Amino acid sequence: MRHIGTPYMEVALFSPAIKKGSVELLLLSLLQDEPRHGYEIGKLIEQRSRGRLQFQISSLYPILCRMEERGWIKGRWVEKAGERRRRFYRLTEKGVEALAVQRRTWQEFTRAVNLVLEPSNA
Repeated sequence: MRHIGTPYMEVALFSPAIKKGSVELLLLSLLQDEPRHGYEIGKLIEQRSRGRLQFQISSLYPILCRMEERGWIKGRWVEKAGERRRRFYRLTEKGVEALAVQRRTWQEFTRAVNLVLEPSNA
């Protein structure tokens, strides 16, 4: 983990390996409520994590494509007058199931890690 900023305003930047293990969960979670386009998803991750999680927007697209191939999400192109064409993604039924499994797995993993970090809670 790397820190940026002044000592009073440090922001933790997590390693690529840690982020890689959670990116699908993050993407599925953000698509749960409404369809979104890739740029919006990336910005929401950064905003909701208060800058602690940052992804190159271009790195999200191959993951979104892979998730679409799995049938977890469905993308469609939308064109609006005066704006660039954007691909909006929405969660499918299969994606809702994948999100539930990934959430349970993440919760169990973090619970196990916390037990190791704080053995008095075991």
